[in-house]
Amino acid sequence: MRKLSDVDKGLKGKKSSGAVGQSIKHESAEMHVTGKAVYTDDKLESLGQLHAAVGMATIASGHITAIDLSAVRAAQGVVAVITLDDIVGHTDIGPVFPGDPILTKDVVEFYGQAIFAVAATSHELAKQAVALAKIDYQETTPVLTIEQALKAKSFVRPPHSMKRGDSASAIEQAKHQLSGQIAIGGQEHFYLEGQIASVIPTEDGGMTVYSSSQHPAEVQKLVAEVLGIPFNRVVVDMKRMGGGFGGKETQAAGWSCLAAVLANKTQKAVKLRLNRSDDMMMTGKRHPFENHYQVGFNGQGVIEGIDLTVNGNCGYSPDLSDAIVDRAMFHADNGYYLDHVSITGNRCKTNTASNTAFRGFGGPQGMMIIECVMDDIAYSLGLDPLAVRKANLYGTDTRNITPYHQQVEHNNLAEMITKLELSSRYAERCQEIDDFNASSKFLKKGISLTPVKFGISFTAQHLNQAGALINIYTDGSVDVTHGGTEMGQGLHTKIAQIVAQVFGIAVDNVKVSATRTDKVPNASPTAASSGTDLNGKAAQNAAQTIKQRLIDFAVEHFAVDSDDISFSDDAIDAGQHKLSFVELVQKAYFARVSLSSTGFYRTPKIYYDRENAQGRPFFYFAMGASVSEVLIDTLTGEYKLLQTDILHDVGDSLNPAIDIGQIEGGYIQGVGWLTTEELHWNDKGRLLTTGPATYKIPAISDAPKVFNVELLKDSPNREATIYHSKAVGEPPFMLAISVWSALRAAIANAVPVQDRVKGVIPSLDTPATPERVLKAVQLINAQQGIATDE
Repeated sequence: MRKLSDVDKGLKGKKSSGAVGQSIKHESAEMHVTGKAVYTDDKLESLGQLHAAVGMATIASGHITAIDLSAVRAAQGVVAVITLDDIVGHTDIGPVFPGDPILTKDVVEFYGQAIFAVAATSHELAKQAVALAKIDYQETTPVLTIEQALKAKSFVRPPHSMKRGDSASAIEQAKHQLSGQIAIGGQEHFYLEGQIASVIPTEDGGMTVYSSSQHPAEVQKLVAEVLGIPFNRVVVDMKRMGGGFGGKETQAAGWSCLAAVLANKTQKAVKLRLNRSDDMMMTGKRHPFENHYQVGFNGQGVIEGIDLTVNGNCGYSPDLSDAIVDRAMFHADNGYYLDHVSITGNRCKTNTASNTAFRGFGGPQGMMIIECVMDDIAYSLGLDPLAVRKANLYGTDTRNITPYHQQVEHNNLAEMITKLELSSRYAERCQEIDDFNASSKFLKKGISLTPVKFGISFTAQHLNQAGALINIYTDGSVDVTHGGTEMGQGLHTKIAQIVAQVFGIAVDNVKVSATRTDKVPNASPTAASSGTDLNGKAAQNAAQTIKQRLIDFAVEHFAVDSDDISFSDDAIDAGQHKLSFVELVQKAYFARVSLSSTGFYRTPKIYYDRENAQGRPFFYFAMGASVSEVLIDTLTGEYKLLQTDILHDVGDSLNPAIDIGQIEGGYIQGVGWLTTEELHWNDKGRLLTTGPATYKIPAISDAPKVFNVELLKDSPNREATIYHSKAVGEPPFMLAISVWSALRAAIANAVPVQDRVKGVIPSLDTPATPERVLKAVQLINAQQGIATDE
């Protein structure tokens, strides 16, 4: 149940015609639900437009020994066929490190790797043509698992470590020791709009690219490099995506590049759209991880020393895996102070599609290991897991230094947990659950409260910058272009609110245009939850520049002091003079005052010395906490999510409706990752789960029956973010960890209290499918029997 009314009450005193802080609807909401929203595939086709398809490898590891494309070239409707030999510029499109060939003609490193591409007169004919290729291979044994990669020392990048204190000695000297591990499955992005690009040749030898991409500037760069032309000959236009979640941060670029090569060869517009099964086969996913720990702790469950290892399955190439595994390491502490700590991250190379960014960017996989530790400590000591979590939380004045030596400032996590305990009736429900479990033989309930502390900033320092362009027209309407991309998350809506707030005008008078590389150059990707933080500040900067010009003009024109000028309700007060915003704009225009400005912002304070594993990689931390209650059937492993209560800190919310929507959506997507979304490959490295028939994302029936989401009140961001808000895109995803922890509690409750042996720990890898839950129930019953006999 949403609590928007309560949030809005707290914002009444700060509302303005600019609408910052108000729950206004998404700027494209009506177009989304009526089908009028135009996506890349909906754009009107150009005269003679062609359609592309990609021929892919059908082995996971080996070499191409022969290739015959004669039947492909002769197929109906085929206009052009390209291979690696047709690339005149760069052939490697790796976003950070090399290793991502646009096409291969020799070595095959995953099932689905692109070998050639076809342009034909229709999508169907192009797909039929690629199936006619005759390719011979010399197969080699693929590396498909993290265990195999570690054994073979197969890595895409070297390992990295961070530490503070002496973890080995602290573990040895602690009263209690434990070791354990957890396997964490990957996740398909499953955006509603698949990977797609439409490319049109221009008269100057360049290209106009319409790409469903979170990073238009990178698409511009790579298309230009592949074609061997200057960047300024390529313009990328991105109005909206039908979802991205990280899957279109780097991996949208390759399809634009292939379409551009075909467009250049044919001098016709070319559209390349991947079918769902091809998309899932050929593109990377959330990294699966296998994490290990050794921990020493006292009788109250307080950690005294801990050694963590996080192993990410990166696929065949580096892509963004170095930074993703780094972020897993950065978040392996979650909200807990680890006094003597050592963390190592391995970037394992396997013969699968190169895994890539996904909401949370490695953070969720890192958090899972420490939450596993918290539960394991609690079960080993016979304590309430929440008591162990609270005993280990970061402090405010002491116990507040992370393993990478950043101070956790403005920490309100303990306060939030206390508030959520009360509002969710956590203690009372624990007793009610105990009573239910005592009287129910086969159905068992579990409950868990888990926190989230998520760092906000790109960990690559240079990406923490943004630009914007604002134009005011003589009718008073405002056009904004910024470097961020809209993928349904409401970024454009918040930017419009910010600009309207600066000028004191109605938000309906502000239009946010498509993201274009010829308007805002060198923009960072829309990722790392920084879209509003960065682009909102850049847009505010541009708006304030124009506003200052208007103020300077009004001071001179009306002979008043600048302190006498105010903007509100679409009007300007200048001493005794009152006029509309439009009138002021028109007067300024005739006085030859510029009504256009760029804006720029770069995040302050952040740095990271990777060699010494120390620094401040994050500008601030976003905090949240969730309580989830589940019911499992111990005979089948089936379960239901009964109730979820969330308290999340977004600072001073720019738009409570959008923020709560992001929290709800992120949480449900996280539930899918941890419970139902299971990826399967066969022993030859072919992905078997290639569509909704075999890969289960959450449906509305999987949402909790009772769903309470509340924003923390009176908690402005103490850092100088845009209107003191906090990022909300990724942090809520990890609130779903409470569901996994609640399932573990329910599994533990499968053994009656009177028969329970302290120290037996329920094991549950993810995704926690009903099959895994059933196996965990059977295992813990067997372990209890063994422990009792002993």
